[in-house]
Amino acid sequence: MAKASFFLKEPTSKTDTLVFLYFNFGSRRMKYSTGEKINPKFWNSEKQRAKETKQFKEYPEFNSRLDDCAEKVRSAYRKILNDGESVTLFNLRKELDTAFKKQEKEQKPDLLGFIEKFIKETTGIRAESTTKAYQNALNHLKNYCKAKNCKIDFDNIDMLFYNSFTKYLVEDLDLAQNTVGTKIKNLKVFMGEAYERGLHKNLEFRSRKFIKATEETDKIYLNVQELEKIYKHDFSANKKLERVRDLFIIGCYTGLRFSDFTQLSKENIIDNNKIKIRTQKTKDTVVIPLHPYVREILMKYDWNIPDPITNQKMNDYLKEIGEAAKIDGKIQVSITKGGELKKSIFDKFKLISTHTARRSFASNLYLAGVPAITIMKITGHKTESSFLRYIRISQEENANKLLNHPFFN
Repeated sequence: MAKASFFLKEPTSKTDTLVFLYFNFGSRRMKYSTGEKINPKFWNSEKQRAKETKQFKEYPEFNSRLDDCAEKVRSAYRKILNDGESVTLFNLRKELDTAFKKQEKEQKPDLLGFIEKFIKETTGIRAESTTKAYQNALNHLKNYCKAKNCKIDFDNIDMLFYNSFTKYLVEDLDLAQNTVGTKIKNLKVFMGEAYERGLHKNLEFRSRKFIKATEETDKIYLNVQELEKIYKHDFSANKKLERVRDLFIIGCYTGLRFSDFTQLSKENIIDNNKIKIRTQKTKDTVVIPLHPYVREILMKYDWNIPDPITNQKMNDYLKEIGEAAKIDGKIQVSITKGGELKKSIFDKFKLISTHTARRSFASNLYLAGVPAITIMKITGHKTESSFLRYIRISQEENANKLLNHPFFN
């Protein structure tokens, strides 16, 4: 459902600040400057209009202009739909510019300038991790230009650039193959968005050869026996590790990302037997049965969660927890880095991270015979092929799973 709303650029400012129009349609949001300014002390954030006060005598005209803005964006939205077109951020903003009779004051941006603008536009709308990945990709593009003493623009993004850029990332920076693939994936996002806005006509980035390289990584999961060892281990002498362990177990039995399982509260518990939460990354709402271990932990903390810590610090403590709980075994990890396949042997507990929780949830449910499509409702995977790549089970575990299938009986 399409909806217009208004927010102040700097709501805590002591002086006049801009009023922004936010227009939500589908799963997208457009942020648009109304050009109106107001002192926050005269702003009613609940009604999203100026306060009706004698101290701000022009409030009737001010609110009327905001009403006009809301009506214009709704009219622009309806016009695009009536014209039989798909509503995009670009064509909606273009219709609004026409409605407000704005003139293009800015010159057409180059590729790097557009990426910077795009990151600013999407900050706060897309997940924080996505924004960081975009900024990281931009930094690598800038560093590439410095290293090669060259300039790049929309028309330069072809196979010659692709080969040169990936070679730079692999040979000069010694990056892993999946890291290189992420840079290419985000470059394709930038090029696609710019193309949609009419900033270029170069479609070579859509070539089958202009690919995001991927490599199957040796990520681990913890089986139910290992999780039980961690859950039942006595950490009472070290409250820090006990809290981290409890957080980790919540992640292992909900399948939520770190950004979500560290934000659970009483309000997320429904009917005393389910968790309902809107995920930060995808904005999807998921409902998860309440596992007995999770129930015990939440009751222990009065139906909230242990005080969360940073992802990095939690990853450090999880190694200590895994070692203390005797998560044994040696794991061979293979990774292509700098164009060379490198293999290393690690103790399994040294590979435990916050993301191990999510993989453990999916893998254990899959081994338990829960249909993939059911698990995907929680993990958020859109295709079964992407979900199955996420599952981490050994050939022997897969064979044991098949032993109970009617085909083998």
